[in-house]
Order: sequence, then C-alpha cells, then structure tokens
Amino acid sequence: MRVITTEPIIERVRQALDRETGPALAATLTALLQELHPSDIAFILEELTLPEALIVFAHLDAERAAEVLDEVSTETARYLTENSPHDRMVSLLDILPMDDAAEVVSELGSAEAGPLLAALPRADAEEVRELLSYPEQTAGRLMTDKFAVVSPDTTAAQTLDYLRRNADVLETVNIVYVLNGGERLVGVSSLRDVLVAPLNRPIREFMITDLIAVSPETDQQEVARLISRYDLLAVPVVDAAGRMQGIVTVDDVIDVLVEEFNEDYLRLVGSDAEEMERRTPAQVARLRLPWLLGTMLIELMAGLIIAHFDNVLKQVMLLASFMPVISAISGNVGLQAAAIVVRGLDTGHVSLTSWWRPVAKELATSLLMAFACGILLGVTGAIWSHRLTFGLVIGGALTCSMLTAGFMGTIIPMISKRLGFDPATTAGPFETAFQDVIGFGVFLWLASLLLHWLT
Repeated sequence: MRVITTEPIIERVRQALDRETGPALAATLTALLQELHPSDIAFILEELTLPEALIVFAHLDAERAAEVLDEVSTETARYLTENSPHDRMVSLLDILPMDDAAEVVSELGSAEAGPLLAALPRADAEEVRELLSYPEQTAGRLMTDKFAVVSPDTTAAQTLDYLRRNADVLETVNIVYVLNGGERLVGVSSLRDVLVAPLNRPIREFMITDLIAVSPETDQQEVARLISRYDLLAVPVVDAAGRMQGIVTVDDVIDVLVEEFNEDYLRLVGSDAEEMERRTPAQVARLRLPWLLGTMLIELMAGLIIAHFDNVLKQVMLLASFMPVISAISGNVGLQAAAIVVRGLDTGHVSLTSWWRPVAKELATSLLMAFACGILLGVTGAIWSHRLTFGLVIGGALTCSMLTAGFMGTIIPMISKRLGFDPATTAGPFETAFQDVIGFGVFLWLASLLLHWLT
C-alpha cells in the first residue's frame, strides 16, 4: 500500500520547471510522476499555471497523457489540446474511450475540432460526431457503446468465454445486456448471475426483464437520479424503438454529480464555477461584477426606504441598532431556504408542477423559527429600551422579515427555473437583496405606526 501526498511533489515539479531544461527536466519529471495515478497527475497540473501544465503534459507517455486529459478540468483540457502538437492530440484522442474523446472535442472551436476529427480513424470520428449530435448534458453525450452484449440463446459458459475474450475493450464486464435480432434490449444479467448459473443454461432463462433505461436525450441529472435510486452500476440508453445505443456508467455519473454540485454551490453565492479555474483577477472580477452591480441596485432601494423613514430613525435612534440583526437573521433564513430548493430542483425532490408544497412547508418552518427568534429579540429590545412597545416593534418586524425571507428564498429559485435561468445563480444574491428591501420596509413601517408609543 502506498500513501500518496501530492503537495511536496507539486513544489518539486515547480522547482524542476524553474531550474532545469531538456533531458534533465524530462528525467526529473519522470522520476517524480512515474508512480502517481493519472488523477494525481491531473491534480498537480491544476495547481500549476497553464504554461507549466503544458510542459509537464508534454513529458507524459501517451497512455498516461490520455488518462490525464480525461481527468483535468474543462479549461485545462482545452488549453492542453489547443497548444499540443496536432499528431500527439490525434493519438491521445484515439486512445481515449470515444465518449471521453467527444467531451474533449466538444470544448474546442470548430477550427481546432475539425482537423482533429478528420485525422482520427473513420469509425472513431463517426462515433465522436454521433455523440456530439446529442444535446449537451444528456445521456447521449455520456454514453459509450463498449458494453457486453449477447443474444438470448447464449449459454452461461459462452457468456463467460465472451467476457474473457473482450474484457480489455469493454467499459464494464459486470453487466451483460441481452439483445434480440433487431438490436432491441430484452434483458440484462449481472456477472454474478452468470457465474452461478449452470454452464449450459441459456441466459434468457435467468436474465432480468424488468428493465430501467433512458433515451439519449434524457438529462444527465435524471440519469444520475436513476442510478442512485436503483443502485445501478450502469443504465442502458435506448432509442424510441427500444434499440440499444449505449450505456452510461456510474463513474461518469459521479463526475456529473460532483461537477454540478460544485457549480451550484459556487453560483449560490453569486459566482460562476469557472472563476475557480486559474483565471486572472481581471477575468474573475468580470465574472462576478454583474451580480454585485445587480445586488447593489436592489440594495439602493433599501436605502431609499430607510431615507423615507429618516424622521422615525431620528426620533428613535435605538431602532438603527437592531437593523443589522434583523437583516442578518432574515438573510440566513432566505439563503437556507434557497439552498434547500436549489438542491431539491437538482435531485427531483422539488417539482415546479407542485410548487405550493415546498412553499407551504418552508412558510410553516419559517413561522416556527420566526416566533422563537421574534419573541427572544422582542424581549431583548423591550429590556434594552425600557419600553414594551419597542420590543413589540422589534419582535414583530423580525417575525415578518423572516417569513418574507423564507417565502422569497423558496419562490425565487422556482421562478428562475420556470423562466429558464439557473436557479443557483440567482437565488443567493437576489434573495438577500430583495429580503433587505422588504425587511427594512416592514420594520420601519411598523415603527412609524407605533411611533407615538416609542417616543
């Protein structure tokens, strides 16, 4: 067993790139990287600058370079592909499974992708073009046609022999797909069932016919949900006539889930996932600035509301001390609600057709929390000001503000989804800004109504 620690290796790679060239650099990089898994090498490349990553990538042998290309981020893969020799990239794409090759090619412009596809073997190029014909983020883009397939009359002994002979070219040997003469999927069998079956027994007698399959156009998140729900190692992809097109394996689905979780988390706070790549400060600022400007414009509305009630604040200055508390607590309620809804929309637990259910549940939850927090803050305000009416204003304002925040945190992501926007992108910044506008408005309006009892 080897315990891999990449941090010291990253520093040693940087030192080698700074101090060595030619054969000396090649020998050092080979010694540092030869024992590492391709995923570890990909991690190291992500920690280097793009030009440094290109140098290291150029010193990898073809097999490992192909695997590393499949593991690095989209931006890094695009840079490596565009800046590596054409012949080398053709050989690497030919080594990769065609679904992975299609993913790399899809990130390139037509000027770069065309020559690469033209140089690939004809069968491989046609397979890549077919995969690219499907919409992005669908099962068609993820599937591979390297799956184990037999006819219904194939015996267990013949199936095992087939798996032994073709194991090197199959994506997985754990699942065997049974197709009839028309290439239609009629059953599946696990390797375990094949092993324990009598050797002369045809697979039709023990295959599973209650099948779960998807179409090439099925969204990749729905594919991930099916694999997770039914504990599948792979899900078959069939066309409208039931003809087998390929399979999507669990390892591809895990990559999808991790990537989309990271994107959702980053967008929830108003930034795009790509900003976490190695961009310059100016590029990161350009990505984040529009959301900040939009939030600032909405917050200016809150400023106008405060200015409108300026006379109230002048007469009861203690009100200003509680405004940050109300804003912060309500904002957290809204962000929590938004995060729950965004994840629910991704996993299918929240549906736009039954939008009232999450709204009603969140309002009930927010009401319970609002009563508890409102009473506590109201008592604190009454003791602090020595006026019961002041505590009522503070407690009532926090209760109303938390209810508003819970409602908006629930409804904004669903409205965004309905309008075709990414709910994770809009939920965080805009929910917080709108909540401030409404929260401060309710707070100061109540204070103005009860001003006579506050002064």
